[in-house]
Amino acid sequence: MGFNPFKEKGIPIEKQTKPWVELNVKPYDSSTVDPYTRLRGILMNGIEAEAVQFYHNFHRHIDIPELRAQLATLRRIEQQEQKMVNWMIPAEESTLQVTIGYEQLAVDLTAALAQAEQDPYVKAALDFALLEDFDHLYRYANLLAMTDEKKAESIVKQFTEIIPGRPTVIEHCHPVDTVRNFTDRSKTSAQTKLHIETIIAAEQQTMNFYMNIGNRLADQNGRGLYQEIAQIEEQHVTHYGSLTDPRASWFEMAVLHEYNECYMYYSCMQSETDDKAKGVWQMCLENELTHLQTAAEIMKKYENKDPEEMFPDSMPEPIVLKPAKEYVRSILSSQLHYTGDKTKMVPLNMSESQDRYQTFLTTSNDDFAPSQKVVQDCINSQGEDYRVETEGPHPADILLSRRDIPDQKSLLEFCKNR
Repeated sequence: MGFNPFKEKGIPIEKQTKPWVELNVKPYDSSTVDPYTRLRGILMNGIEAEAVQFYHNFHRHIDIPELRAQLATLRRIEQQEQKMVNWMIPAEESTLQVTIGYEQLAVDLTAALAQAEQDPYVKAALDFALLEDFDHLYRYANLLAMTDEKKAESIVKQFTEIIPGRPTVIEHCHPVDTVRNFTDRSKTSAQTKLHIETIIAAEQQTMNFYMNIGNRLADQNGRGLYQEIAQIEEQHVTHYGSLTDPRASWFEMAVLHEYNECYMYYSCMQSETDDKAKGVWQMCLENELTHLQTAAEIMKKYENKDPEEMFPDSMPEPIVLKPAKEYVRSILSSQLHYTGDKTKMVPLNMSESQDRYQTFLTTSNDDFAPSQKVVQDCINSQGEDYRVETEGPHPADILLSRRDIPDQKSLLEFCKNR
């Protein structure tokens, strides 16, 4: 029998409130930290922030005083956990350095989920956005190369390549082409539901991060880059958020959120190499076991349903963050030319929405895109763009050169002819 969070014993809720001295954790050492310890912290910050936001919305849509009080208690502990996890990041890391971590997480997490995903449509959604986040890492790394003594390779180490993905300048889709089909919760596996919950939380946290810190850069083009990529993150949250079944009740969603927190903290524990961080994951897991069991009792009381029927007898295999260079390159080779077409993700030459897409691109970019300029500026100042190519030259001919960048028109022609 594997790990079943409904059966495990957690910390009683009345013993979960922590004093400030325990919450205000000592940050990791950015010069020695394992990159995946950093990424697990960013990921679990997003998972916790999603839980807090969910419970606020749940609270606003019910009129049962006893239940509102229970949710307030759960929400307060989730807030504590979020602060503890997020405070692991040291102040010495600049906004842009932290951003490199966010995008490395987006790449390696999405790749991990996609490789484990068995639903073809959900996997296609993951692969589609993977190439866009991969390009964001490249754009931010070029900005960092011009503005900071610390280079992106010192942050991502040897684990993640930094080369162009689907260029950000052609990622901008009309909003109607970012809404996907929702999954049927009565037929979808628990593992798929957990994958969707996880990627929504991670992408939403990235969107929120950029919404709030993009104006902290002094460089005008850097500010523009955050604006542009933040708009793509909005697309991604819509893209992934569409996959959830809107017919689920608040009680079902609460149980799923809590189960996913248990699943992700359990996953973090399985691969964590830092004893201090592992202790945080274990403590939070023990808290979340109680939260899940509380949410389960609430569902039984108010809906007369057994939440354990939603899940297998033991958790799915843990999600482990690890290098995914070969997988990313395989998707880059086969799907660089894809775009959104209503609920589909298709090659541009097969899209029924080409005119709408190109009109929206022209309006958005208006002959200028910060994501293009930041790379051109790097080429102008350093003679070539910034890359970390560990697996050979770029698989797409149009993106091979390090001394010039293809414009929007050339990129669209390339995509149409694939």
